[in-house]
Amino acid sequence: MSIDKTLSVQKREHHGKGPSGRLRAQHLIPCVFYTAKGDNIPVHALELSLEKIYGEMGRTKVFNLEIDDNGQKTAHPVLFWNVQRHPYKKCFTHIDFYGVDLNKAVKVDVPLEFVGSSRGVKLGGILETYRKSIRLASKPMDMPQKITIDVSDMNINDTITVADLQLPANVSAVCDRNYALVSVLTKSKEDIEESGADAQIAPVAG
Repeated sequence: MSIDKTLSVQKREHHGKGPSGRLRAQHLIPCVFYTAKGDNIPVHALELSLEKIYGEMGRTKVFNLEIDDNGQKTAHPVLFWNVQRHPYKKCFTHIDFYGVDLNKAVKVDVPLEFVGSSRGVKLGGILETYRKSIRLASKPMDMPQKITIDVSDMNINDTITVADLQLPANVSAVCDRNYALVSVLTKSKEDIEESGADAQIAPVAG
């Protein structure tokens, strides 16, 4: 499997709030590339180019980061790592890229997508989702973009846990297999809160 997407960026020399603000005024976003060896290289990227490739790759798919350093270009396989956006303009303000070794496993929080209409909900139950993502481990090129969970066959009091997931080959979950992901409950959220019942929510393992 080859990497077919590339983002071109320019190495930047100036740091701090002032230079970063001037870059954003030119629709250039300050970024940092963290190499697999632990070094960091400040760069900047065109806002439109970032939006385009982020929409295609998200945080789970590998692409090449081509760094132009005074005309000398080098390419590195990376993932989007830390993505910061303006609180109300919805534009990027800063990006961290994480360099990966294609032969070594990485851990990534992969989005969960819940699809279907539950049998239990049709009978009056409440669908309660406990996670928006799940941390998975695999080699970078094997990482799925999302995990889809079909809730159609869930009845009242049914729960889908990590152990129930059908993960792709060479991909494993980095959390307890008994962690609940989604349940069909007999009570409303308000009733559960009033009765003091605890939803089975577990933190993502590190």
